[in-house]
Amino acid sequence: MAVLVDTSVWIEYFRHGENLEQLDFLIDENLVVTNDLILAELLPFLKIRNQRKLVALLREIAKLELAIDWTQIIDYQYSCLKKGLNGLGIADLIIAQNAKQNNCSIYSLDKHFGLIGSILKVQLLD
Repeated sequence: MAVLVDTSVWIEYFRHGENLEQLDFLIDENLVVTNDLILAELLPFLKIRNQRKLVALLREIAKLELAIDWTQIIDYQYSCLKKGLNGLGIADLIIAQNAKQNNCSIYSLDKHFGLIGSILKVQLLD
């Protein structure tokens, strides 16, 4: 099963070398996928730091098409608010929707994805 790797994982991986083993395993097994939203969060900072090789490598990762269903995003936000989960970014809801649409797991270090996962029934990587 493909794994949509969230921006939080990539940032820690590049900055501190954290989560090396798990992310390296996913990369080696060709399980990592991305989308334009995640790339839009990552690439500008890498470009500023002149990290051309990283930018090129990230662009080579299989990319899921974003087919945003705004009615569903509104429903997701409503469900989360109803369960007391406030302050969610729309970007995270879009990532959750994209993973569900493509039957992928999400690998994230953001704790709110655990809460989103239980409310929206999104598969999360342990």
